[in-house]
Amino acid sequence: MNRRTLLLGLSSLTLLAACGGDSAKFRHYSGPPVTQIQVFKRKRKMFLFSGEEIVAKYKIALGGNPVGKKHFEGDGKTPEGLYYISMHNPNSAYHLSLRVSYPNAEDVAFAEAHGRKPGGDIMIHGQGRRYRGTRGDWTAGCIAVKDAEIEQIFSMVPNGTPIFIFP
Repeated sequence: MNRRTLLLGLSSLTLLAACGGDSAKFRHYSGPPVTQIQVFKRKRKMFLFSGEEIVAKYKIALGGNPVGKKHFEGDGKTPEGLYYISMHNPNSAYHLSLRVSYPNAEDVAFAEAHGRKPGGDIMIHGQGRRYRGTRGDWTAGCIAVKDAEIEQIFSMVPNGTPIFIFP
């Protein structure tokens, strides 16, 4: 084998490895359908349900100011109430993420009545490189799990799934 052929072969392998780098984070789920998510902020727990059966549970991190309901942009709080999973983001800075449908009409009306913005971009997400290994509440109001866990959740939870967030 000549040097040029060897270099072409090695560059092709490097290119293929680079293209498939993130494919490992996308998992396949073939278990029972997830029909709702319940988050208990005080206990720092999240449960995925299929009907009345718990199919998965996770320890979570929340916003840096987690006590109380989110009302305004920048308050560091995680919302409380009924919302829905509205989008899957495979290109999240936090590994993978699922958007929570905050703010709803009630949240918007409350914030506007106080001359403020309700905020947004509330997600269930991983830690990503920057926050890997972080402990305690560190998000800006989101619900964080470990990267391996968001890979599971991402594959299990369809858009439209209700998420109940309790104090």
